[in-house]
This record gives sequence, structure tokens and C-alpha cells, in this order.
Amino acid sequence: MLDSLTPLWKAGQYLELEIDDLSATGTGVAHWGEHRQIVFVPDSVPGDRVRVRLTHVKPNYAHGILNQLLESSPHRIRPACIVADKCGGCQWQTVDYAYQLQAKRNQVIQALQRIGKIPNPPVESVLAAPDPLGYRNKVTYPLKRGQAGQVLAGYYRKGSHRLVNLNQCPVQDPRLNPLLAEIKQDIQQQSWPIYDEQRHQGGLRHLGFRIGRQTGEILVTLVAFSSDLPGLAEQAQDWLQRYPNVVGVCVNVNCDRTNRIFGEQTQCLAGRSYLYEQFMGLTWQIEATPFFQIYTEQAEALLQNILTHLQLQGHERVVDLYCGIGTLTLPIAQRVKSVLGIEIQGAAVAQAQANAALNHIANVTFTTSAVEDCFSTIQQADLFILDPPRKGCALGLLQHLGQLQPPRIVYMSCNPATLARDLHILCQQGYHLHRVQPADFFPQTAHVECVAFLHASSHA
Repeated sequence: MLDSLTPLWKAGQYLELEIDDLSATGTGVAHWGEHRQIVFVPDSVPGDRVRVRLTHVKPNYAHGILNQLLESSPHRIRPACIVADKCGGCQWQTVDYAYQLQAKRNQVIQALQRIGKIPNPPVESVLAAPDPLGYRNKVTYPLKRGQAGQVLAGYYRKGSHRLVNLNQCPVQDPRLNPLLAEIKQDIQQQSWPIYDEQRHQGGLRHLGFRIGRQTGEILVTLVAFSSDLPGLAEQAQDWLQRYPNVVGVCVNVNCDRTNRIFGEQTQCLAGRSYLYEQFMGLTWQIEATPFFQIYTEQAEALLQNILTHLQLQGHERVVDLYCGIGTLTLPIAQRVKSVLGIEIQGAAVAQAQANAALNHIANVTFTTSAVEDCFSTIQQADLFILDPPRKGCALGLLQHLGQLQPPRIVYMSCNPATLARDLHILCQQGYHLHRVQPADFFPQTAHVECVAFLHASSHA
């Protein structure tokens, strides 16, 4: 609690501050006054000395906006993107890559200490990306009409719902850049209606691309309120013929009033509904909408790290919860006796089964179910793999694992906060946290992926 002598601050006030940290959302953090009250300052870098105008003030913390950069941090660099100061797609293009890695490791350590109650968490150095730019194998751009009626595609401005129009993006695979600019022009010439969020009506909502990083094959996907667009099939055929790397054009129908990008129904308009990719020594069919890690090379490096650490002997029975299209399930199946994969998305399960058959992997079974609906029926195994969404695992699942006490658990997470919460629960139930390996799947952003390795105390 702050005492009555604490200096008062108010919205509109100007402060000179030194930025000394980055928050989990990528915002610069400074401390002010004797009591070191926290000030969050977007677009700032640790080491910057700045003049800030306070916008939202609470007793213990405040939010401000950068008014003047008085002295630049040694970690501040020139961004690769000309609209980096406006676009909300990246938070850290002004932060040098070495410091991004340091900040991500600190983010994981702080979450494990503060939320997980783990005093000295065994966190390795972050697995660095081979290239912090040009890595995204999938992008999905919202579409809007400009004031002059032109078609816009891009990302939203920071903290707003206003679109920043893009013709290229430095973090997406560079082979997608020509498609973004040219297909946007084709949509303009077709005069297709663009979805209006306020009225919940219109035609096109998003323009998406997915590329096989190793094969170069590309899928083009239009997300539409309705697929009843004149000339759609003909335009799809034109794109297929015009771009040699485009192997399929799809339309996904989403007529719900929602922030969710994809609807349940996807139709192939031309070519194939999937692309081929090489990953972990296997051949994969990947459709337009199921989840696949954005940074292919980093996902492969992290999975190699997992397999090296596990030292599988070939006799193990494995359960892979939240398995998706089998990104980890299938490589592990080649090294163990059997694997059960559980996933709620039917389309992802269908892809996983197709890829198992494509690669002649017969010792894996996939089940379509919400993990929360079936965990109580799951029997003992030598290894459990958890890869939940950002919200983490259900308490009931963690309690069930505590009762089963499988010898080893591998927990993959895209959210250090929920990872820390769940690790705290598992450690209370007889597990020892052996190692945490962070990996940078999203350079230029504050996101960090982690893998935690746990051993049951009775098997440690």
C-alpha cells in the first residue's frame, strides 16, 4: 500500500523516465518516484530515456504515451517495416534481436517464479530463430473498404480497429508478398462486396495465404460471409494458372458475428484443398484452416530438442493431448510402441489420419473429442504430452494426471502465465520440474513458446 505522502500523479501529466523492462505484452516498463510506481509506455525500449504523457492513472501504476525520445537505448534499432510504428502485427521491431531473446527468457522466469511459485526455475536459453524476419508460413489479413472505396488488406493499428493497409510484410515468407498486392487488386476489380462489421453483412472478410516452407506450395483462402460471389470460380482458376506455386484456392464461409477468423465450412474452388510440406522427415498434407506452427524451421528445431531430451527406447506408450494434425504425434510414433492422439477439431483429426496413412505410420490412433470430456477414461501411459490452447489445461485433467502419476509429462505452451499456473498444480501432485526450454516461434513479438519436462517424483 502507498502511504499518504506518496506523490500524486494525474492523467495529462508529463514525466521523464528511463525504460527498464518489457512487459509480457511487449510494452516498455518504467518506474517513477520513491515508491517506484509502474508506468507502461508502448513503443519504448529498455534503456530509452523518454518524456511520457500519462493517459490512464491508478494509485500503483499508470499508462502513458511516448511524447519525446530523449535518449535512445543501445537496444533500439531501425525497424524493418515502414509502418512498424502504426501496425499492431509486431510489437518489437525496434528492439534488437538479442535483447528480444533475453526479454522472452525473463518473461518465462518471472511467470514461473510469481505464478508457479518455483524459486529457481530451470529455464534454458531461448532457442533462437535462424532468421527473425520472413518466417511466417501462414498469414490472414482482414479486408476493409477505404474512404475512396478501394480494397484494403493488412493488420489493425495498435489498440484500435483501424486497418493499416499493406502490400508486403517483412515477417511473412517473402514469396507471399507479390500475391498480397496483386490479389488485393483483383478483388478490387471484381467489385465483390467487403464485409461490414457494424451491419454484419457483405462478402469477403479475410484474405489468407499458407505456404510450405520446404516445398514452396501455396494455398490461397478467401474467408467470406457467403460464397455466392459472381465470378469466384473463374477468378480462382486464373490465380491457379497465373502463379505456378499456388496449388489450391479455397473459400471458407464464416457468417457468424464473431472475431474468430474461420468458419466450419471450407470449399476448394480450384486445384487442391491442401499443400504438401516436408517436416521432421515426413511428408505432410496441410489444409487451409487447421493449426500448424507458424515458423516451420523453429517448430522442427524444438521437436528435435524434445526428442533428444526424451531419449525414447521404442517400448513406450504415449498419450498426446490436444494433438492437432499430429505435428508431434507422428514423429514420436516412429520412435515408440504406440501413441493415442486426442483433438477436438474434426478437420485436424482427419488431416492427422491422412498424414499417418501417407507416411505408413500404423501405431497411432486419433480420437475426436474435447480433452476435458474424455480425460477420466484415459489409462496409464509412459509419457503424456500436453499442448493446450492459451487458456491452459482444465484443473480436472491435471488432477487426473496426479492420480495416474505417469512417469513423464511434456507440457508445450504458448502462454507462460498459464504454463506456470499448471506447473504449480502438477508440482503439488508429486511432479518435479526438470527443465524448461523456451523457443522463439514469433520473432518481433512478445510471444514465446515453452516446453516443460516433468518427472514423477517416484520415477525421478
